[in-house]
Amino acid sequence: MKISLLDLKTQYMTIKDDIDMAIEKVVQSQNFILSDEVSALEKEIAEYSGSHFASGVASGTDALLLALRAVGISREDRVVTTSFSFFATSEAISILGAVPVFVDIDPDTYNIDTGKLEELMKDTRHGAGDRIKAVLPVHLYGQCADMEKITDIAEKYGLKVIEDCAQAIGATHNGKKAGSFGDAGCYSFFPSKNLGGFGDGGMVISSDRAVVEAVNKLRVHGSREQYIHEEIAYNSRLDSLQAAILRVKLRRLDGWLEGRRRVAETYNRALSGTGVKIPAVMDGNTHTYHQYTISLDDRDEFMEYMNARGIAVRVYYPVPLHLQPCYRELGYKEGDFPVAEGSSRKVVSLPVYPELTEEQKGYIINTVNDFFKR
Repeated sequence: MKISLLDLKTQYMTIKDDIDMAIEKVVQSQNFILSDEVSALEKEIAEYSGSHFASGVASGTDALLLALRAVGISREDRVVTTSFSFFATSEAISILGAVPVFVDIDPDTYNIDTGKLEELMKDTRHGAGDRIKAVLPVHLYGQCADMEKITDIAEKYGLKVIEDCAQAIGATHNGKKAGSFGDAGCYSFFPSKNLGGFGDGGMVISSDRAVVEAVNKLRVHGSREQYIHEEIAYNSRLDSLQAAILRVKLRRLDGWLEGRRRVAETYNRALSGTGVKIPAVMDGNTHTYHQYTISLDDRDEFMEYMNARGIAVRVYYPVPLHLQPCYRELGYKEGDFPVAEGSSRKVVSLPVYPELTEEQKGYIINTVNDFFKR
């Protein structure tokens, strides 16, 4: 049996008529960039996420970049973030000429360790700390970081808060949606995301009108009036085709997230007591399982075993950000963040999507159990 990590074709076939109709509507309108479809999606995402405003941009990476710039992050500013995430998290900081300051992660949720964050701010308050301007938490694998503690720390030290929600649309922390806690939240609509388009796309949400107005200007070459450019900025506009597709999918998102949770619950029951560490959900959180990530000591051997039996598995992420070659000049070294480093050697993600059949789930579970019985 062959089981892919994600099956977007099967998902498409369940909504094909609605998707095709939405695409046809855009093609007939011949309005392909920042159209009424984009405006409608912005309104719907803002409402869904518990924020007042939203701005569609070209990618999740651009959402981070424009949000950081919109709240005033500039060259030489320091931005604290997790060491365990996709590269775009820190890349957006670096593109602005700002400096990422990494902290370690919680060993159970893989999200930023708020205790380490507080320690960092106390330790550097009279050194580099006066240049730390923001914190960029990541809601990794589909569950929120401890945003109440993070926002408390941010308020105490005067930090802006930009949430990387690329993997966590629909996730909640004590009843509030991911992205609605800080100065801005950033979504990715990359095709593999729980709400994914048929190409790249992203969105910045905020309840601060000024932040979204700044993003609206930055995404169109620094312009609010055609041919009048107030600052040098970017071409980062969400296109109408992606917006139309995402609007169709958004109506089904909560059902799909519930389907992911049911798959995860099936895995949890079956894999508890085996040699794997199953995902931990923090009290007060609703997990969306963008990834179902387990941890085990003999990870690489496990991957070979699963792949040889037709089950696609993948590591997110094998190299922590502080050990990436491009950050050598920052002076980090092996051992600085032991939890992130240890996790990078042990984590692996199983297929988790609503379209998995009972037969497929059973095969995955049996294969995992067989690995430990071998």
